[in-house]
Amino acid sequence: MDNEYGDAQEVEETPAPAQSVPEATPKVRKQLPQRNVDAFWDKPTHQAHASQFTTKFPGKVHCVLPADIYAKTKASKAKKGVVSGQVAAKSYDQAASECKHAVEKIAKECRRVNHKYRDPHFDIEWDLKRDRRDCLDGLEINEDDRAWPKSVKRIPDIFDKPVFFQEGASASDVRQGMSGDCWFLSALCALCNKKDLMDKICVARDEVVGVYGFVFHRDGEWFQTIIDDKLYLIASDWWESSDEEKRTFEMVNRQDAEERYRLANQTGSKALYFAQCTSENETWLPLLEKAFAKAHGDYSSIDGGFTGEAIEDLTGGVTTELFTTDILDKEKFWTEEIMKVNEEFLFGCATGTFDKWQGSDQASRIGARNDIVRMHAYSIQEAKEIKGERLCRLRNPWGEGEWKGAWSDGSEQWTPEWMQLLGHKFGDDGMFWISYKDLLRRYQSFDRTRLFGPDWRITQQWTELDVPWSADYNDTKFNITLTQRSPVVIVLSQLDDRYFKGMQGQYTFQLHFRLEKDGENDYIVRSHGNYSMHRSVSTDLELDAGTYSVLMKITARRWQEDSTPEDIIRNNVKYRQQKLIQIGLAYDLAHAKGDIRETEEEKVERQKREERKKAADKKKQREAKSKTNRKQWEYGKRQKAREKRYIQKREAYNRKKAEAQKAAEQTEGGATGEGAAAEPAVNGADAAAGVEGEVEKQAAAGATEDATGEPAPDPASLPSPPADLPDGDAETTNGVAADDQPGDIPAEEAQQEEAQAEPAADDTTQEPPLSEANVQSIPQVTLNGDPVPVSTAPPASVAAPSTLAPNDDYQYDSDVSYTSSIDSVLDFYPDKETYAAAALAEDDAEVEEDLPPAEGDDADAEFENDPWNAVCVVGLRVYSKDKGCCVQIVRPKEEEESLDLDDASKGASGEVDGGGEGGNRELRG
Repeated sequence: MDNEYGDAQEVEETPAPAQSVPEATPKVRKQLPQRNVDAFWDKPTHQAHASQFTTKFPGKVHCVLPADIYAKTKASKAKKGVVSGQVAAKSYDQAASECKHAVEKIAKECRRVNHKYRDPHFDIEWDLKRDRRDCLDGLEINEDDRAWPKSVKRIPDIFDKPVFFQEGASASDVRQGMSGDCWFLSALCALCNKKDLMDKICVARDEVVGVYGFVFHRDGEWFQTIIDDKLYLIASDWWESSDEEKRTFEMVNRQDAEERYRLANQTGSKALYFAQCTSENETWLPLLEKAFAKAHGDYSSIDGGFTGEAIEDLTGGVTTELFTTDILDKEKFWTEEIMKVNEEFLFGCATGTFDKWQGSDQASRIGARNDIVRMHAYSIQEAKEIKGERLCRLRNPWGEGEWKGAWSDGSEQWTPEWMQLLGHKFGDDGMFWISYKDLLRRYQSFDRTRLFGPDWRITQQWTELDVPWSADYNDTKFNITLTQRSPVVIVLSQLDDRYFKGMQGQYTFQLHFRLEKDGENDYIVRSHGNYSMHRSVSTDLELDAGTYSVLMKITARRWQEDSTPEDIIRNNVKYRQQKLIQIGLAYDLAHAKGDIRETEEEKVERQKREERKKAADKKKQREAKSKTNRKQWEYGKRQKAREKRYIQKREAYNRKKAEAQKAAEQTEGGATGEGAAAEPAVNGADAAAGVEGEVEKQAAAGATEDATGEPAPDPASLPSPPADLPDGDAETTNGVAADDQPGDIPAEEAQQEEAQAEPAADDTTQEPPLSEANVQSIPQVTLNGDPVPVSTAPPASVAAPSTLAPNDDYQYDSDVSYTSSIDSVLDFYPDKETYAAAALAEDDAEVEEDLPPAEGDDADAEFENDPWNAVCVVGLRVYSKDKGCCVQIVRPKEEEESLDLDDASKGASGEVDGGGEGGNRELRG
């Protein structure tokens, strides 16, 4: 036995030869490489095994709710064709008027029934204590970011002396709660410096009844939101708190523990779970935040965002994203923009956008940037230039946490004179001053929002576009017509999906556009690209009177792991009916804007286009049918000619064999005696053998008979081509009757003839049997007095029907020139139906053999089962001071070609592709 090292063996073992592992056979596709690429992108040139990367049915869900009449009615009322502008404030005036009327009506009804107002659409108390959480959570729940308030109370039960405004709204009132909506609160801080802006948002209220009305801006329009006076609290109600909590509080407060618990935990602004005013009795901020959350569906929907977008929602302005490193002229930026804060512009700022791209944890520390919090929203309150110093006052919506550098509280720059000049007081209230130089050094990005006064007019149109995987300028464009020179702000935007969060689907879009004047070859300006804020892009300039075209380029990115609207519906339809209805209604109303509504001119053009297409389709069908009929007719001719030649050869063979047998019999009958009889028998056998050899020679000669020519047939017996063939294509074939044309034969007879004319599966090994008449006509042959059995099959030397006419030398009875051997084609397609179908594939000049996918080859299955289907609803808003300004959608005509890709080198501003990752930089401080 071997030891553990194997050295006890006396005989050396020969190692077994290593077995070679067979290499996997590479997949072979017998077609040009470009065809492979085209097939992947699913071009119409080749679709046998196309991957269908892009869907053939582009579109998106427009209506979530079944039979949403409200959304359809709103869509039907939208203007179409050329849309003229209106005063920018008109939409606001209408929404504010409707809001005031609704509040008055609710207050009157509540007083009539002696009830305080309870919002049936956003009842946070019932929602919380029934554990539905529709007012807190969206359709998709993130467990890490869920809010957990413990109770709900009305304003009079929370505040001892509640007041909506206490000396008006101010930035110092704002203090963030247990939500990541710093971007929204920072926008409110910016608005507080313009007193009229806050009054325009909070338009109506009845504090006794407990009803409040607000208006917000969304997708180019103002709308109203009405709420009751219930707010979330941090602490539970006394009787709903835990026994341990009550027992502990009773030990500390032995007398009237319940009342002391309420005063300590559920009284004043400090008791509120979400945003709160610094004053213990001021209520405007938590109520405004609640209305903003209701407008978007729930509190989780306003978690994370951009200050500029919030300012847009509160003012109807237009926001542009600006990185500090992209500022060309910092002097001009100070004098013409920063110094006009609270007049023409409002500003938000943030920093730390790229701090953690290399995984550094140091950037997370608050003090890493001199106590400027990364990825947190700040607002610029004012800017002043005094004694050569350029200073800006900023506000942290937390209400605490300030800059620790120059001009911060307690720094050496402050003197009593400067304190008086700037009106500043020390204190950790979130308000601080910073120099313009440090502002540009410490903050990386600015959200600049332009405000519009009553002299501005707005014109807008919406449509829906199919977005390809590769970026290109879309065929659909907007036309802008100006009647006079005017300042113009052009905004290309997509729907604000925050209002239907969770149902936005798997695609995010990045918008670009360029402006061209009709009749000129070059563009005037391109949009300012937003890397993070993907909701809109814009540009502002002065334009002369004339007609301008806005060409759009939209890039899309797909997030495969995100849910589709269909998935969200299935996941929520059983258990969250009301929530799905709420978000579904917002989704339907938003997407009603994108419904393509035809003008009368477009309708007439479409009808003409459909008629032309229908006529072209009919012509194509007729040509295809004619081509198929001709191929079938030619196939029938060849089959009949082959059958005729076969019959002729069989008859010649039988005739010669019969003559040989007859000669043998005659020779046998004239012989006498045994010796004399033997010699004729031998001579007869030799004669028969000679006949057999002669037959074989003649059969071989018959194989090339067609090459040498046959006697010309009678013209009256030749067939005519099908009726639908051109006059020049009429041909005849030897041996085919004129009544054998396709279409002249009844269906049943045609099927019988096709079955009879169908060749065998293997012409080289099988041969049709002789007819009974032919068998009976063959005389009996005897050898040495015994009858010789006659075989019904021809000798092996006689060729089978498919080889009687060699492929290369076969001459057709028609004068049509063919480029390939028909006999070889017939060998591949033995039946007429298969041949006719295969013949249609010969339209391509380049014949290919495309192998089917190998078993288990699912490389393209992902794209075939879930192809690219990106559709974006976009709108163009034009702000101008021209009363005659109008906007029109121009859709492509059938004969127009797509636009070329824009050359990025043609402009200095540059079009950026943020990849649709705007949500990655949302401020959630």
